[in-house]
Amino acid sequence: MANPYLVVENLTKVYERGQVVALRDLSFSVEKGEFLVVIGLSGSGKSTLLRCINRLVEPTKGKIYLDGVDVTRLSSARMRRVRRRIGMIFQQFNLIDRSTAIGNVLTGRLGYTPAWRALLGWFSKADRDRALANLERVGLRDKAYVRADQLSGGQRQRVGIARALMQEPELLLADEPVSALDPATSHSVMQYLEQMNREDGVTVLASLHFLSLARRYGTRIIALKDGQLVFDGPPGAIDDTRFKEIYGEEAEEVEVR
Repeated sequence: MANPYLVVENLTKVYERGQVVALRDLSFSVEKGEFLVVIGLSGSGKSTLLRCINRLVEPTKGKIYLDGVDVTRLSSARMRRVRRRIGMIFQQFNLIDRSTAIGNVLTGRLGYTPAWRALLGWFSKADRDRALANLERVGLRDKAYVRADQLSGGQRQRVGIARALMQEPELLLADEPVSALDPATSHSVMQYLEQMNREDGVTVLASLHFLSLARRYGTRIIALKDGQLVFDGPPGAIDDTRFKEIYGEEAEEVEVR
């Protein structure tokens, strides 16, 4: 039997000289092609976990294996090459406001473009055609030359998805991708992530605050509480008892959208 695509072993992350423990001895694995949703309250460690996987945050202890490679031991140069295969979607979109939609999407090719060409904005015709095709895919072809700061929140997040598509990723990390959006727009954005998972075979790890979205889109859910794993299983297995274990006895249905 093949090894899991992603393996997290005894992962610990401590911030601020040992005063804040964001992750505590966390272990789990992910099969290729899964849509894994990470849930938990704010401060439970969801964002730290995703950022440790692509080493935007350096783990304090533990190992992370991606397709059999221990990424925690890679040099900065080798890690940059690995990141080509890892798309990232951010809670606050992380766009260049003064750049156009297509300009932002093209930054998804920075890992494949010589630095001097990227600085001058000299991308190949093939890359520009691909950028337009990815904007078309997320329904924004007509916004290609509109500045990012003139787009709505949902449109900005779809630009972020098109940017991730430019990397042709094997793994997509989505850090609270819909927390700044209304419910209808949230489903629209999540459906694009689902499409990448099902049609392109991209393995997706998405952190979400709302359980209803996790149940709808995840093929599997893990839950964090105070940086520790408190649930790992199918979406339908989270009943009222499990819900209170994850969110606390005083949790209200406000956590469920």
